[in-house]
Amino acid sequence: MILSCNHISKAFGTDQILSEVSFHIEDHEKAAIVGINGAGKSTLLKIIVGELAADSGDVVLSRGKALGYLAQHQDLESARSIYEELREVKRPVIEMEQQIRALEQQMKDASGERLEQMLSAYSRLNHAFELENGYAWKSEITGVLKGLGFPEEEFDKQISTLSGGQKTRVSLGKLLLSKPDIILLDEPTNHLDMESIAWLENYLRGYDGAVIIVAHDRYFLNRVVGKVIELEQGRGSVYLGNYTAYSEKKAMVRAAQMKAWMNQQQEIRHQEEVITKLKSFNREKSIRRAESREKMLAKMDLLEKPAEIHDEMHIELEPNILSGNDVLTIRSLSKSFGSNRLFSQVDIDIRRGERVALIGNNGTGKTTILKLINGMLPSDSGTITLGSKVHIGYYDQEHHVLHMEKTAFEEIQDAYPNLTNTQVRNILAAFLFTGDDVFKRISDLSGGERGRVSLAKLMLSEANFLILDEPTNHLDITSKEILENALRSYTGTVFYVSHDRYFINQTATRILELTGQTLINYIGNYDYYLEKREAMTRLYAPGAMAGNAAAPCRADAPSGKNALPMPPSPSGSSVKQDWKAQKEEQARIRKRQNDLKKTEDEIHLLETRDNELGELLQQEEIYTDMAKLMELNQEKQEIADRLEVLYAFWEELADSE
Repeated sequence: MILSCNHISKAFGTDQILSEVSFHIEDHEKAAIVGINGAGKSTLLKIIVGELAADSGDVVLSRGKALGYLAQHQDLESARSIYEELREVKRPVIEMEQQIRALEQQMKDASGERLEQMLSAYSRLNHAFELENGYAWKSEITGVLKGLGFPEEEFDKQISTLSGGQKTRVSLGKLLLSKPDIILLDEPTNHLDMESIAWLENYLRGYDGAVIIVAHDRYFLNRVVGKVIELEQGRGSVYLGNYTAYSEKKAMVRAAQMKAWMNQQQEIRHQEEVITKLKSFNREKSIRRAESREKMLAKMDLLEKPAEIHDEMHIELEPNILSGNDVLTIRSLSKSFGSNRLFSQVDIDIRRGERVALIGNNGTGKTTILKLINGMLPSDSGTITLGSKVHIGYYDQEHHVLHMEKTAFEEIQDAYPNLTNTQVRNILAAFLFTGDDVFKRISDLSGGERGRVSLAKLMLSEANFLILDEPTNHLDITSKEILENALRSYTGTVFYVSHDRYFINQTATRILELTGQTLINYIGNYDYYLEKREAMTRLYAPGAMAGNAAAPCRADAPSGKNALPMPPSPSGSSVKQDWKAQKEEQARIRKRQNDLKKTEDEIHLLETRDNELGELLQQEEIYTDMAKLMELNQEKQEIADRLEVLYAFWEELADSE
């Protein structure tokens, strides 16, 4: 056991956040802390790392173990570049390497006892350097930066010029490189695109230490954790398994609790009816028996009614008017900002009843497409046509559709003046705004609260074509599940941008991936997309894999259930060109495979030799022979330098698949 939390309680004023929360974390264990917004997840992390003091209870960290913590918001101040900032984490290893090189120079002129002392120090340093994986520190930094979505051309960017999200990614990279015994992460996926999230999943799954994660990304939690600590109404409950296992067990526990509560309520009602009847007899014996039953009822341990998950926030989305079958038609759409071309010659067809998810890496232009459809930006070329009787309801992740100076009540009332005050309050109550909360100004609300106001307006709009930009941002898991249920039962059409893979899996009937400046169409949910992605990208956007310019792609729904979009049939005049292109592509693939094989063989040989050198350097007859020791260390350094080049080349070849 590496960490133990015992009976942790914390209140802010009269608001009891945590009450007697207990759990423990084993070595190498990966755990999640889940709960609705305000349940105390971030508070618990801050208590564990010592940023907050608990009112009662204690946190015990195993002796000699190090803790690393990433908060949700990072205000990183530094005059360094991104690469230099991460390089500082490796400062002890770099200094160790410098000491080794200095000793090598000094030993050339040393002799006798002084040489013996230097050899001993040199051997100890080399051993420590090996244990710290010192020969690979440059590769580690580069791998982490690329994994977190920083291309090499951004490595020299100054920290002071970065956005809040970029600073958070830099802080995450520093934490991962520092390799503490236990990592605590508060919403680590908020500023990552899908590829970076997938990289982080794999990194954490293979991480040698323990990990505790607070996250609303259920797909991420399913892939990483084996234990879930749930915070609900101040109490903590521990479930073994990933998020899905927790969700299933939680439903079973809740059902059992609800059944027990209902049975007790039924028994109470029965006893009360019997008591009333006995008293109505108005006889001494029957009255005594009634009093005896009353005493039994008074001594009964009353069960608390389990909190209902889906009775806190109800969303009903239903179009007021039925649209035509063709909801949205886009032809040859292109958009650039200066020299940055986002996409070109994009075609999209969306039909009534579809729920289409638009996905892609950060910066590819997903939100731009939504803004073009809504007329918030002009396109460079192309046409956007809405179908017959189509009425758009737009949800903006930045909530530009809200008026910052208005209260939540005014925002709804002014948009829908026909609603009575009671109706407005009821609508807001459905989105968790009660009491004086309805009179808070939009400017004073949190991101999640603004999101709920936007969703309330969307619900009232009775639109038949919903366009949603990151609708699950700032929503807790419970609210996400309610929105998922609402969208699945919605009879209109939905087109949305999201990086929430679980949400996409639950709601999408079709996925459009924006990659290589074009769109690829997948007829299915996120699991289907993962299954077909490699083959489809190779077919429709080879530039996204090989770094070449991508061809335009039409993204519509072909006939037939789960049918794949077929490439356009070549005309007779282009058959020879197509055949020649196929032969060239086959030759390119063969060359790449040969290069990969050669590179992998050389890497294997060098890694084998590197291991042999590591064993030799531990032998007394070697580390006491200065000349031999320096010769082998020189060879080991040359191997490390060559491997770094080969790893980069192999990665380039693999990416060009």
